[in-house]
Amino acid sequence: MEQEVQIDLEGEIRRFPRGVRAVDLPDRDPEAVAAWIDGQVVDLKRPITKDGALQWLTFDDSSGRLVFRHSSAHLLAQAVKRLWPEAKLGTGPALDDGFYYDIWLPSPLSEADLARIEAEMRRIAAENLSIERLELTREEANQIFSERGEEFKLQIVERIPDGAVISAYRQGDFVDLCAGPHLPATGLIGAVKLTNVSGAYWRGDEKNPMMTRIYGTSFPTEDALNQHLERVEEAKQRDHRKLGPQLDLFSFKEEAPGFTFWHPKGYQLYRTLEEFSRRLQQERGYQEVSTPWIYRAGLWQRSGHWDHYRDNMFLVEREDEVLGVKPMNCPGHALLFKGDIRSYRDLPMRLAEYGPLSRFERSGTLHGLLRVRGFHQDDAHLFVREDQINQEMFGVLDLMDVVYRAFGLPYEVVFSTRPDDYMGDLALWDKAEAELEQVLRDRGLKYQINPKDGAFYGPKLDIAAIDSLGRRWQLATIQLDFQLPENLDLHYVDSEGQLRRPVMIHRAIMGSLERFIGILVEHYGGAFPLWLAPVQARIIPITDQQTSYAEEIRRKLIRHGIRAEVDSRNQKMGYKIREAQLEKIPRMLVVGGRDQENHTVSVRTREQGDLGAKPWPDYLHQLVEEAEMPLA
Repeated sequence: MEQEVQIDLEGEIRRFPRGVRAVDLPDRDPEAVAAWIDGQVVDLKRPITKDGALQWLTFDDSSGRLVFRHSSAHLLAQAVKRLWPEAKLGTGPALDDGFYYDIWLPSPLSEADLARIEAEMRRIAAENLSIERLELTREEANQIFSERGEEFKLQIVERIPDGAVISAYRQGDFVDLCAGPHLPATGLIGAVKLTNVSGAYWRGDEKNPMMTRIYGTSFPTEDALNQHLERVEEAKQRDHRKLGPQLDLFSFKEEAPGFTFWHPKGYQLYRTLEEFSRRLQQERGYQEVSTPWIYRAGLWQRSGHWDHYRDNMFLVEREDEVLGVKPMNCPGHALLFKGDIRSYRDLPMRLAEYGPLSRFERSGTLHGLLRVRGFHQDDAHLFVREDQINQEMFGVLDLMDVVYRAFGLPYEVVFSTRPDDYMGDLALWDKAEAELEQVLRDRGLKYQINPKDGAFYGPKLDIAAIDSLGRRWQLATIQLDFQLPENLDLHYVDSEGQLRRPVMIHRAIMGSLERFIGILVEHYGGAFPLWLAPVQARIIPITDQQTSYAEEIRRKLIRHGIRAEVDSRNQKMGYKIREAQLEKIPRMLVVGGRDQENHTVSVRTREQGDLGAKPWPDYLHQLVEEAEMPLA
């Protein structure tokens, strides 16, 4: 039996010879590019020597795409070395939507050079070279890369700790130092496109040589690549930094970098999202609170944020003490919980807050609403007993599902495990990870594992939403925390009068409202659904004689909760309609003399155009019904 391994294949336990490779297993997914085995992503050719569960990873899985794109970066490096043998390789990571490689070259690249590299990459892919993993001693690694003149690789080898595995990957005559994993062969890379070139100092240090950073993307097929390139062009047109000011939603000023100036329409959009979240949470037993936004350093030290998050905080020094502007609400909510004696009957306690948060982001990383310094979350913390974890996690996942369906955002779940700089007791971490994984299994959710990417205080579920252009955005986060209750000495009294630690569930469904709005602007192209649109209806009088009738309609709409305005400018009706279309107003109610006489409105919608005259009282009730929030 020692010569066999037990592998859980989609719930079926099967035995295979020890050292079997995933690529050789029966019933292998033909589209698999890598595999999850025993909690980590591995090459399909990696020998399996331990019992464990196996999950196939395809290009459709985020972890599979990273393997695919990382192998594409190696393909790029091999092509450059074939064309410029004197080139010296740096590093080439995968990105969410592509890859890059930093390479020292004797002269700058031209557009024609990019085309040559691309053509060479296609040739290498067509050769369908087998990709093989090599495990090397330090001496072997130094010899291989010394012979190849790869001075930057030698620097990397020097930094690898003693005792750590040194691995490289070979494809044909090309060898690259890399931890992997990688595709089985270059032929799986069906389509490549190099997109950009820039400069980057080696290891980000201006004292080091300047490297050429070549960006690209890749897909299994040319059709998939072409669809991606079309989406990229569409994304440029939908860029929230362009549409936001055009639609008069928000702006940014040099005087407050990383902080948003919300215009009236944008702030209405913000408030609608907040109200949507509030109504969903209130019916689910959440209590809204407001906590201070600056705390003494001592709290951050006790909570663990001082050691793990201080570089991302804004600090204030006054009266010989240091205070920290809060980047998150959890310590404040923990203090609220601690402020009274809690019974097991009081749990679960669900505290929600929409207050301001602030995190220091370097100026070069700021990006419209998607990366800011000041933001607000639909944030909440649930204080629960251990026997309530499963039920409460189910409730959070149900809430998340309602929210994402309301915006037409399908999603993927990523389970992020203990990071290297974790805080607290290892046994509690193991318990938290087991609890989270059990919740996912009980709910029947397909998920991927992201090793070592949990919060420093607990494992988490990251939810990646997929927008109308097929882009993935990490939005919701749900974290299971046994550590903060220990650090801040939280407890409740159980049914036998004993003190027990609660467990904290940290959760934000939309995440940062600023970032969520930026994503929604691009997802909808600024054409928000009726219930969400800042202005839901614009009344357009044909002449000044209908202005009073238009105002009467506006007042009635507002009284019924519809956000409406009148365009009474001295312009032609056609011009006003075109303006409303450009501003993406969902409903236009044109009123002329006949409408005023007959008590009707001539309805135009953003999508369907002219729908003709409608009796005003009937259309009012129809519009109110159509504009209801999708709360179920």
